[in-house]
Amino acid sequence: MAIHSSAVVDPKAELDSSVVVGPYAVIEAGVRIDAGTRVEPHAVISGPTTIGKRNLIGSFASVGGAPQDLSYKGEPTELIIGDDNQIREYASIHRGTPHGNAKTVIGNSNLLMAYTHVAHDCKIGNHVILANVATLAGHVEVGDRASIGGLVAVHQFCRIGTLSYIGGLSGIGLDVPPYVILAGTRNRTRISGINKIGLKRNGFSRESINSLENAFKIIFRSPNLLLKDALEQARLEVTDCQEVENLITFFENSKRGVIKRTIED
Repeated sequence: MAIHSSAVVDPKAELDSSVVVGPYAVIEAGVRIDAGTRVEPHAVISGPTTIGKRNLIGSFASVGGAPQDLSYKGEPTELIIGDDNQIREYASIHRGTPHGNAKTVIGNSNLLMAYTHVAHDCKIGNHVILANVATLAGHVEVGDRASIGGLVAVHQFCRIGTLSYIGGLSGIGLDVPPYVILAGTRNRTRISGINKIGLKRNGFSRESINSLENAFKIIFRSPNLLLKDALEQARLEVTDCQEVENLITFFENSKRGVIKRTIED
């Protein structure tokens, strides 16, 4: 274990022998850090927090702090971070609240760029990118391989679908469907189409991408159909494609409502 002499590590913190802790970092009681993780200078990690293997905690990052929730009264909640994540300088990630399953969860191989914020009770999947100053309010869920641009703000309780791409400066107040590209603020948010480049880069077949495009036309560009009818028609006409079923199910399970406006609206 390589802990700089100026770092402050509470005796009740549990660090693997291979963890590296830089100058002036602070690691508080209740923190557990697994093998190969590096904590850079001036980072602060509060507990209860569990951090997996081979993570990078950047300089001045604040990880595992108490939730910014006026109803929080010091109850025992936690932050769980998986493996191979990069949490860059000045990022902040907060623990959960008792009314949000008491935990914030971040999966594996994610990149949280500088100044990003992940609020209490969020759930982030795997291979997610949050660009600089992207902000997630409480209880936000982000699917695998989603990309959230710089200065994006996501309202509490929203869901960000798998492999969606959100352009910078966007304001998100409703659920973002999987597999789409969108940008804009509030009532001006528009979806431009299926995230074909992202799908190709992640090994999706041409057949799956074509099926998603066909389903997209039915769901998003059928002005004479109610949403429930459009979803039913897409399910009947575009068969044998799990991604299409995922898209339809995402709509059906939404509690806040799903962004459906396109650039043609």
